[in-house]
Amino acid sequence: MTHTKRRPTPARRGATTVEFALVAPLFFLVLFSMFEFTWMNVMRHTADNAAYEAARRVIVPGANVAEAEAEANRLLRIVGARDARVTVAPRTITRATERVTVTVEIPMSSNALVAPKFTGSSTIRAVSTQRTQRANSI
Repeated sequence: MTHTKRRPTPARRGATTVEFALVAPLFFLVLFSMFEFTWMNVMRHTADNAAYEAARRVIVPGANVAEAEAEANRLLRIVGARDARVTVAPRTITRATERVTVTVEIPMSSNALVAPKFTGSSTIRAVSTQRTQRANSI
């Protein structure tokens, strides 16, 4: 018993090309949107971590706002976040300061991986509030 390979007819080869032309744009749309939303999740996690670490840096005695901003920006540079804003409140930290809040905002319009089509209008915002470890003067 001999098996011979059947060659596709020219009409079937054309059908395969048409099927690919119909499916490929949808496939690439799904693929690129997965990349974009995964990158957005990386940015969200980095913003959370930068806000937390900056707040931890500034709550210890002797630390100042510039150190917190530098720590947040250092962590944001690791993933290449552009145009991020770091805000520390209050701007002046004294012995009487009880809480410090660090806010990190990353605009996705300038941080899109593939194209800002999917996430361009979003802004990642992370906030961390911590009690200071300073002794209040009595």
